[in-house]
Amino acid sequence: MAGWLEGDVALITGGGSGIGQAVALRFLEEGATGVAIIGRSLDRLQATVDAAGEHADRILPIAADVRSSAELAGAVAATVERFGKLDILVPNAGIWDFNRSLTRTTPEEIERIYDELFDINVKGYLLACSVAWPELVKSCGNIVMTLSNASCYPAGGGPVYTAAKHAARGLVTQLAYELAPKVRVNGVAIGGLRTDLRGPESAGMQDRSIEAGFAKREGKGEDVTSNMWLPLHDASVDPADSTGPYVLLASRNNSGVITGAILNADGGIGVRGFATAAGGDDL
Repeated sequence: MAGWLEGDVALITGGGSGIGQAVALRFLEEGATGVAIIGRSLDRLQATVDAAGEHADRILPIAADVRSSAELAGAVAATVERFGKLDILVPNAGIWDFNRSLTRTTPEEIERIYDELFDINVKGYLLACSVAWPELVKSCGNIVMTLSNASCYPAGGGPVYTAAKHAARGLVTQLAYELAPKVRVNGVAIGGLRTDLRGPESAGMQDRSIEAGFAKREGKGEDVTSNMWLPLHDASVDPADSTGPYVLLASRNNSGVITGAILNADGGIGVRGFATAAGGDDL
């Protein structure tokens, strides 16, 4: 049986790990002809190529910095040269501020974190769309942005990350308006996942991983992977379990009339927050 993305070509930023890697592998399973993945290091992208197994010949790893329009334009050109077209763009590369609150961060730290995080999480998305839209118009393709529960609710990050994700949510709406009717633009607001999401280098958090934070509560050595932070699952959930919404929104046959939409795939944060038992846990 044909997959939902049979014959499509995708380009994913931040495709070397986490949700970016999981989406790349799922797109291949759904019949994508080719998937280009962008990351700053070819070594990290190789992990996705290796994980693709028999589909590895349909992955194109590209070393590029999402803060550079020239490097992103080169990535689009390389994708089209290799696979002949571009149908799906997934702006996904990002960093997290590890819930650095306003009151516990100096103005100088805020300034550094803001510049780096917005450059990657917002400008990186906008630049990717800016260089890719002509090819997407040719294919009547679509854009699926990785958003977050922080795009809709507090406590998914500190003020810088939350502001950045709200900005990305605005991009979904604005670009859906600007690129219609040729190109659809949607977003997936995922919740907390156990990934290798890192922090800003400018704040000395480039080697700090959200996965490690989920595994051990800082300073206490307490295992928190079983805590029900999310109503539907705990922090150890596999990113692969969150790829379905990307497939749905990227599919012409199944979402051809959907644009400007944000699909909440946050594990229920919107209905109960980062909470523990509310009754259903005991069923």
